[in-house]
Amino acid sequence: MSKLIIRGKRRLSGETEVQGAKNSVLPLLAASILAKGESVFLGCPHLSDVEASIKILRYLGCKVSHKDGTICVKADGISRYDIPTELMREMRSSIVFLGAVISRGGKARLSFPGGCELGPRPIDLHLKALRQMGVSIEERYGVLECSCEKGIKGARIALSFPSVGATENAMIAAVLAKGTTTITNAAREPEICDLAEYLNRCGAKIYGAGEGTIVIDGVESLTGCCHTVIPDRIVATTLMSAAAVTSGDIVLHGVVQSHLGAVTPVFEEAGCKVVFSRGNMRITAPEKLNSVKHIRTMPYPGFPTDCQAPVMAMTAVAQGTSVIVENIFENRFRHVGELVRMGANIKVEGKVAVVEGVPKLFGTSVVAPDLRGAAALVAAGLCARGKTEISGINFLERGYESFETVLSGLGADIKKI
Repeated sequence: MSKLIIRGKRRLSGETEVQGAKNSVLPLLAASILAKGESVFLGCPHLSDVEASIKILRYLGCKVSHKDGTICVKADGISRYDIPTELMREMRSSIVFLGAVISRGGKARLSFPGGCELGPRPIDLHLKALRQMGVSIEERYGVLECSCEKGIKGARIALSFPSVGATENAMIAAVLAKGTTTITNAAREPEICDLAEYLNRCGAKIYGAGEGTIVIDGVESLTGCCHTVIPDRIVATTLMSAAAVTSGDIVLHGVVQSHLGAVTPVFEEAGCKVVFSRGNMRITAPEKLNSVKHIRTMPYPGFPTDCQAPVMAMTAVAQGTSVIVENIFENRFRHVGELVRMGANIKVEGKVAVVEGVPKLFGTSVVAPDLRGAAALVAAGLCARGKTEISGINFLERGYESFETVLSGLGADIKKI
């Protein structure tokens, strides 16, 4: 197993490009199943989750190539409508293939997804939405048997929670459905807008993406197109945290200011200066960070749950007390114990973490508990005194492309062994 070795107390400076969004690429690849001809996706990061999606596409019968950040998908040769358990278990987002496979072939057979252990991430919202659209679904021993002999029909879908995955599944299933589908209390994340933009370029008729209500008029067919993936706002936030804890001064190229609307004020409250200009962002951190009074994770446009862990690493070395409330996943504080091993003073009670800033952290051996927890440990290692050894970096590689190379280019002493 690979590890990261970090020797801390190196100030980050310089410029780097933000990779394409993992959480956008995965639903885009699933949706490409529905398009005739070739779909070309630009700006795709090389990640284990992306490779898992490509494996699924190839298993289904698609021709896929991935080179230099470009993924080309030809789905004309699809011959399967099942996804093996071992492929589904490689990532939690694999359930997004459900709506696409059913829409393409009128049937699907797949197991429940795997991935990081963040606590229950129920797929009942996905299944309820598809059932409303005329899909018959039977659950047997962890396997979903789905059929829709008469084809998917438009429906009025009211989500009880603005789930990103359920919104994506319903959108993908609805684009070739008969009639109109209306999704209320839909997720509003930028990745939803990116998916809608791709599908509309292919010939879909989707209105209102990014708002609480999305309307989809079903069309007869879709034709593949070329699409550039949006930048990864979670990776951008992680790099901002890395700059903050090292009193750094870095420029991130390829960011969308509005995507970071809930994150930027947190860094400014901590004392950082954040300036946006023409798709670039510069963050300059002070020598000593201030605490952040309250951070509450919420669905977009609120503070993202995926940003909670790396930002907690920043508050661990800030002056004063910060309070972080996790409202999305119940097991999203699994990185706290490892930060405490490094000298952090963090107390957790239920969904609330109280962080008392300490003057410094100390390098030691830690284990990444999940994807974003791994990012938090990297940020902590960058400012810790001495050597930090992080194992379990297979989690990090699910969402961060060559992260040690990116950080080394900014002046960090970090190596993968």
